[in-house]
Amino acid sequence: MAGREKSYSNMIEIIDQTRVFLPPKTEDSRPSALPLTFMDIPWLLLYPMQRVYFYDFPHSTLHFTNSAIPLLKRSLSAALGRFYPLAGSLASPPPPGKPHILLSHSDGIIFTTAISTADYTELISDKPQYVGLLHSLVPPLPVPRVEDDGTTVAPILAIQATLFPDSGLCIGARHLHVAADGTANNHFLKTWASMCMAELEGQPARIEKSLPVHDRNVVKDPNGIEPVLLKDWFSILEDNSSPSPSPNPGPSPNMDKAIATFTLSRDQISRLKSWVLTKLSPATSESELELLHLSTFSVACAYTWVCLIKSKEIERCDPSSDRDFGNIIYRFGFVADCRNRLEYPIPMTYFGNCLDLLPITLERVVLVGTHGVASAAGAIGAKVKELGREGGVLKEAKRSISMFKNAGDFVSVAGSPRQRTYETNFGWGRPRKVLLVHIDASECFSLLDSPDEEGCVEIGLALRKESMDTFSTLFQQGLNSF
Repeated sequence: MAGREKSYSNMIEIIDQTRVFLPPKTEDSRPSALPLTFMDIPWLLLYPMQRVYFYDFPHSTLHFTNSAIPLLKRSLSAALGRFYPLAGSLASPPPPGKPHILLSHSDGIIFTTAISTADYTELISDKPQYVGLLHSLVPPLPVPRVEDDGTTVAPILAIQATLFPDSGLCIGARHLHVAADGTANNHFLKTWASMCMAELEGQPARIEKSLPVHDRNVVKDPNGIEPVLLKDWFSILEDNSSPSPSPNPGPSPNMDKAIATFTLSRDQISRLKSWVLTKLSPATSESELELLHLSTFSVACAYTWVCLIKSKEIERCDPSSDRDFGNIIYRFGFVADCRNRLEYPIPMTYFGNCLDLLPITLERVVLVGTHGVASAAGAIGAKVKELGREGGVLKEAKRSISMFKNAGDFVSVAGSPRQRTYETNFGWGRPRKVLLVHIDASECFSLLDSPDEEGCVEIGLALRKESMDTFSTLFQQGLNSF
């Protein structure tokens, strides 16, 4: 494994690391700190999020360093002026001090410039890509510092631009989830991309209608959730040897793992929905389909979850023998954006975390049975439908920290096709490939839109080679049966 890690490091050369600062006078219009809301606090436990965006870029190293990099840095500075929390730091004082986002006049982020000899064409394919190579395209966050009073201060965001000479370019981003959820982070990246494209084309950036809202007072806590979560957080800190788990860069990449992309076409999703509907209800009308909330998200997650469970059981022993597993419980978790689901209004451009964590539990005998996918899709759909009922949102929010802490046997999903990640255009066209690299750190898969077909979804999965082969076989065989 050491040899493979060394070979990945030999594929990339860091040619520059600089700090990109906020535009002048940005500090005049912002506070010195932002509080965390109760929706932010659970995400203190998570490792940093990591994304890579690949773009066709048939240009030389000279063009990359003299033209593209200055353009990316200028537009990034302008974007950070609007999304200034990302340029700040997470401050975690010793208990009972409450963590918060610290802002100062010297805020900025580390921007890394690199050149890679890896095969760009291979990287943008759906084939398995070893995580060691992908991690080399994402910059580390600077090491947190510890103040005299014991407060840990950790940078929130780092960016890397990597050139594949005469073929492609990769934008890699690492950020702390506690500062922004996927919707907010996607908003920032698209704003940066729009500003970059506007300057490249000599046009004004049209972003005024989608400016981020940083006012944390828009998030209300009528049920007293925050004190419960802070108590759980302080308990974790007392048991943890480090001042704060959240700035942790995450576990070292598992060099045996690779991330591959699996695609569900619009036709396959339609057939999957129809099949699920016939197993859950004798009715097959459109109204029944809507009633059961058989969305693309629910059926794609259900199908992937069941295939993943079956592939893991095949590795361990004969999956047909219940004696080997017993009727154990499998768990699945996903999040729902609450910006338009609460009893009080939250702007859709609110910048922070505004998520509800939704757990699903099903017995093994149900999931690996003939109609396992239908049962899983029905359970996920029912959980989503609960959000529309009175009191259905944030029902288990007080348990969020404990659920994260004990999430070892959870399978979860990251990303959402609704974020339309493939519309992030810096001026060089749509991305050829987008990957969520952090899924290798846990039992997690990603779900994104597709660059090839409207209504199609891409599923990203991080597994060892043998496991990936088994999953791939089950995934393709299952689709042929619908």
